Amino acid sequence: MIDYEVRGRVAIITINRPQARNAVDGEVADGLEAAVDRVEADPDVWVSILTGAGPVFCAGADLSVIAAGRAGEMFTRRGDFAGFVRRERTKPVIAAVDGPALAGGFELALACDLVVASTDAQFGLPEVKWSLVAAAGGLVRLPRILPQQVAMRMLLTGDPIDAETAFQHGLISQLVSPGHALEASLAMADKISGNAPLAVRATLRLAHECADAGSDVIWASSRKAMNELALSEDYKEGPRAFFEKRRPQWSGQ
Repeated sequence: MIDYEVRGRVAIITINRPQARNAVDGEVADGLEAAVDRVEADPDVWVSILTGAGPVFCAGADLSVIAAGRAGEMFTRRGDFAGFVRRERTKPVIAAVDGPALAGGFELALACDLVVASTDAQFGLPEVKWSLVAAAGGLVRLPRILPQQVAMRMLLTGDPIDAETAFQHGLISQLVSPGHALEASLAMADKISGNAPLAVRATLRLAHECADAGSDVIWASSRKAMNELALSEDYKEGPRAFFEKRRPQWSGQ
């Protein structure tokens, strides 16, 4: 489910589940956490890249896992959702996005330090369409990156934005042609790894400390909202409607 490759001082971590649009299940979560452990433990790896196999970066949580009542499998103690979104790291991670990054998949990209995307990429948090909330970092990170009105439109409508719009608003650091996100990410990783590694890690740590100041309350509120929704009838209706390919019939209960 997770491929791991090292090129020079760069590790490439690939979610390899294209038949399921690289959706996150328990195996993906455990594999991502293990991959980060490998990066952190290897003194010869200074930067890593997170990407997805096939035409989709990641479609988020595997709704079949949620529908089966096994949502907890997608979380790890240290990394939270996908074993990644809250995983403490000392080395930079670049997201190479060459297709849709939706729901938890977008939250994976938001958890990275840099995002390189092709014009085939899309970014969205459609959780409200399925009686969920973006509790894996979307509600914490997106409003800090995008203008308020853009972020609120994405969060409340669940509609995605294209790569060009994301680039204009500073959501991604580099926009490239289709099929070149990984190549451009490798070039960026090489540039970063040409700098003094201890200085890079100190800079990364301080930047994270500044960005994360006060975010514990938001994370706790996001998790509380998700736990409350999980007790509702609408929470069950969302995945049912998705698999039955019909519009959900919301009851508000």
